[in-house]
Amino acid sequence: MLEVKNVTRMFGQKAAVDRISFSVDRPAFVGIIGRSGAGKSTFLRMMNRLTDASSGEILVDGRNILALQGAQKRAWQSQCAMIFQQFNLVPRMDVASNVLHGILNRRSTLQTMFNLWSRDDILKAIDILDRLGIAEQAPKRAEALSGGQQQRVAIARALMQDPKIILADEPIASLDPMNAQIVMDALRRINVEDGRMVVANLHTLDTARRYCDRVIGMRDGRIVFDGSPDQLSTGVARDIYGADASFNEAATSTSIDAAGSQADKVYASTMLA
Repeated sequence: MLEVKNVTRMFGQKAAVDRISFSVDRPAFVGIIGRSGAGKSTFLRMMNRLTDASSGEILVDGRNILALQGAQKRAWQSQCAMIFQQFNLVPRMDVASNVLHGILNRRSTLQTMFNLWSRDDILKAIDILDRLGIAEQAPKRAEALSGGQQQRVAIARALMQDPKIILADEPIASLDPMNAQIVMDALRRINVEDGRMVVANLHTLDTARRYCDRVIGMRDGRIVFDGSPDQLSTGVARDIYGADASFNEAATSTSIDAAGSQADKVYASTMLA
């Protein structure tokens, strides 16, 4: 499904992403880990075409998405939904409308100006919010929600696009451990139940071990590890984060496991069976 070939992004003389290559042949949950500045976010932005690559190819079902322009590029962006660390919601707009904004590119200018939505679209948005356990928040302003709830609204907006691939750029970096687990559980559930590929930038090894089928470690713009979660040894962590890295950064800076059974109970009560 996904083949990355020698992708590079230069900023002046510095390579933010340096000739990375890997392939994924099924809708897996892929975690990309590494220190800040390793090139993780730049790579996701190239996948979504928010940033242009300097060279290389990203093939999805055999099509080089880096070569798409105009309407084809916009169509790809609707198939490759992006979830951001800071949610990117419209704070003063209600939750349901924020979710419906996932299909703005399919609507006319008039419909967008007057905030007109079909009954089917509204029902779909509510169904997605219900799936994520926050349907009761639909009429509230997004700014009234907690961080964890806002990130689930962002996930719902991504699902509204009905994408092939979901890209998540540090989706739990600003969340407490309990909400981090709820958000990661939701992404994993979407991956497994919907058969959608999820590619997530993550800071911590424990999160990667718990949720990912495949882990890619980046350092200074290059891939230094590509393997399964059970191969994430101490030596591999040093290769990714550097010998001088604090292992709070590498292993436990956002300890989802610390949330324990409390988060499990919250998740069970908010997700559909």
